[in-house]
Amino acid sequence: MNEIEDLREELKQTQLAYQMAAQMSQFKAGFLARTSHELRSPLSSLIGLHQLILSDLCDSPEEQKEFIAQAYRSALKLMKLIDEIVGVAKTEYGTNELHLEKLQLAEIFTSIYDLTHLQAANRNLTLEITPPDSSLYINVDRVRCIQSITNIIDSGISLVKSGTIKVISSCPQEEKTIDINIYFDCSAKLWQEEKQLVEPQHNSTLEEIRGFIHDIGLSPKMKLLLSQTLIETMGGSLELFDSYSETSQEPQTRICITYQQTSSN
Repeated sequence: MNEIEDLREELKQTQLAYQMAAQMSQFKAGFLARTSHELRSPLSSLIGLHQLILSDLCDSPEEQKEFIAQAYRSALKLMKLIDEIVGVAKTEYGTNELHLEKLQLAEIFTSIYDLTHLQAANRNLTLEITPPDSSLYINVDRVRCIQSITNIIDSGISLVKSGTIKVISSCPQEEKTIDINIYFDCSAKLWQEEKQLVEPQHNSTLEEIRGFIHDIGLSPKMKLLLSQTLIETMGGSLELFDSYSETSQEPQTRICITYQQTSSN
């Protein structure tokens, strides 16, 4: 009987491993597809700007120099986006080594506030970060942890038109975990929308080309995916929900990041 039980357990573990491998394969394919989609539009915008220059549509040498400078700045911006995506991929693959250490959650929250409160204020949004208990610690890479949460808040700032962004920590009863809850006054559906692929045409005007270039950036969905990848690489998890407050019938986004609680010793 012991041999049969052992075989059943081995079969169960094999099935679990297969399911995890299949899910990872599906995730990788989706990650590649989304990355290609995100980068195609800004790259096409750069090509459009160069087409204007090569087609001799500049009114003067000064204007041509301005176009070239714009193209250069846009190329640097695009390179930064590529570096961000590649950096996350290397971290998940293991090429970029994580420096895990016990960090006080209150210190992490302070750093996140310093990096995001001005952006929120510039959009007339209120950022409320409730200081967690000083006894709460998590085992993470400091730079990657702050990067992942900051990216989420930055994306929310671009989505929310008005209201308050709240960051609150909690410790579920009888569980040795810490939940970092981030609330936004918008529907969770907005985070799932694909970035509209817009490419300049051969007859695009200069102002249209400038508009395309100004829009170079990752979508909230892509930033959320990158943050989720970093968080899971550090042993955490990320979930996205629609929630409702007691004072409003409009849905809110709740993003819940969960880490294992670590002793301060």
